[in-house]
Amino acid sequence: MNSCKITVLKKMYNSDLAKEYTQSNALICDAFEEGQEFIVENMVRPPDDFCAWAWIDLQRTIQTLIRGGNFSDTGWMKEDNVLIVSCSDGIRPVIFKVERIIK
Repeated sequence: MNSCKITVLKKMYNSDLAKEYTQSNALICDAFEEGQEFIVENMVRPPDDFCAWAWIDLQRTIQTLIRGGNFSDTGWMKEDNVLIVSCSDGIRPVIFKVERIIK
């Protein structure tokens, strides 16, 4: 079976939204570091120490890639085996590259 590699590309922080909508001083996400990589071999279980919220956001993409699906047929991605996705935290989103590793 295929596996996936998740790479943390970018961490963002929307300070204007944090100031307007959060009750505390929300800071940039500390669950990940830019450049950090994870290998996923099980579509159901996240890698150790992976943010549960981000895992839920990425799980559909991971399942699609591991099962051989792709995202290039719409002309969106340059490569069949890659998708750039983010977690759904609008205040401090993290951007990930998810790519299929063919075995």
